[in-house]
Amino acid sequence: MKVFFALTAALVVLAYGVFQLPPFGGSFDGERLARMQKSPQWAQGRFENSPKQNTDDSISKNFKLYNQGIPRDPIVDIPVMALSAQTLRSKPAPGLRAIWFGHATVLIEVDGVRVMTDPVLSERVSPFQWIGPKRFHAPPIELKNLTGIDAVVISHDHYDHLDQATITKLSQDGTIFYVGLGIGAHLERWKVPPNQIVEMDWWESTRIKGIEIHCTPTRHYSGRKKMDNSTLWASWTIKGPKHSFFFSGDTGYSKHFSEIAKKLGPIDLSLIKIGAYGETWLDIHMDPESAIQAHLDLGAKTMLPVHWATFDLSYHAWAEPIQRATLSARSKSVHLITPRIGEPFEFGAPFQNLNWFQN
Repeated sequence: MKVFFALTAALVVLAYGVFQLPPFGGSFDGERLARMQKSPQWAQGRFENSPKQNTDDSISKNFKLYNQGIPRDPIVDIPVMALSAQTLRSKPAPGLRAIWFGHATVLIEVDGVRVMTDPVLSERVSPFQWIGPKRFHAPPIELKNLTGIDAVVISHDHYDHLDQATITKLSQDGTIFYVGLGIGAHLERWKVPPNQIVEMDWWESTRIKGIEIHCTPTRHYSGRKKMDNSTLWASWTIKGPKHSFFFSGDTGYSKHFSEIAKKLGPIDLSLIKIGAYGETWLDIHMDPESAIQAHLDLGAKTMLPVHWATFDLSYHAWAEPIQRATLSARSKSVHLITPRIGEPFEFGAPFQNLNWFQN
């Protein structure tokens, strides 16, 4: 019995020590915590959706759903178009362009400013690179060559959206990071200078190089160590003098899309998540048909579907999200683009969908 208690104590101490490592992020105190507590989204010691999220966290039910024998690996060789490092060293031209890196990572050039959404270029989405979901494809550029990014917007602090290695590399180039309340603690733990971190609450806005950065609502949850809603999740609406785009982050479907359109529309390009959903998650991870409706609620002109194709993070087959989204978009006359990884899209120019994801 003494041996059992000794081993248990050792494991507890080991687990505590592991959770103090940098990949698990920072802690919240002082002025940061005081500001978090003043947020309208803060309730009883954590951030909350309103109304509260309705999800079924039953381990047995989710395990059963995950083990239905559905093939979740790609059915094709995922094509990747290489992005030249030289391209990022030159000043972006006017207009609106997008390059999808896979999952929720998109490089946007909007009216002469480069913005990235949830940049994740690591091999695995995990606290450690020896375990966890592995990429199905390479990014269009190596992390060491990723440069020239003016701003990054972060939707929330889960590992498939907030990547320590990528953040560290970009911070060395002077990139400014726009994050929900509390997430700045993680970045500071990773040695990002405080003057490169802008923490925002929903409906707050700021500017960089002539474009507006709006932190907007979404319906999700957060936590690096555990699902404790310790930091604020967000969508982002970026408006330049002539062009605009919206990034959904992870979210369930709700009225917030219509509210964003009412306050900040019109929107040229929507980047909306279509993947990683399941019957127990829909309140915080909408399905493809809801994503198409969200695009319509926003009144956006073109939709680039994201959050699929790169990692195995849900119950559905690999290509199911884009197949369902394509059908729904066609039935509702939504202009949906399906670029290959690294393939440039220019707003206002013709674009040919190749349906590369089909078998």
